[in-house]
Amino acid sequence: MANDDLDDVDRAILHALQEDARNMSSGDIAERTGTSDSTVRKRIQRLESEGIIKGYSASVDYQKSGYPLRMLLYCTASIAERGELIADILEIDGVVSVQELVTGEQNLLVTAVGTSDNDITPVAQELIDMGLTVADEVLVRSHETTPFGRFQSGNGG
Repeated sequence: MANDDLDDVDRAILHALQEDARNMSSGDIAERTGTSDSTVRKRIQRLESEGIIKGYSASVDYQKSGYPLRMLLYCTASIAERGELIADILEIDGVVSVQELVTGEQNLLVTAVGTSDNDITPVAQELIDMGLTVADEVLVRSHETTPFGRFQSGNGG
């Protein structure tokens, strides 16, 4: 499904779920979109089955949960292997996300959390042992997210 296939109702559903999927009922979303509860449920099922909604997860404040160190590790992997390595990288203790980058020499961005350098150093070593080059490490002070604005009603772009 391409962006052109999403209508204003689909985008409003996505925006509402990004705001607060846990507490946003299909009835609440129906009120926002001017549709019925059953329409919203069917749309959510379709968005899930087409892979647009990949899942639901908790947004964790790692610092408040006892893991104050968040490190971005910019890595270089061979182009042929980088996609195949993602699942293995996600298995490394302390890694919370991997992003595949398509421009620049560094083509993987690994995010790891821990309590100290002693937690992050083994992550970097495992990445090196997998054949990646760790080109840069960046300590993150904070990380905030917001729902994508173009999903708001009337901003379909």
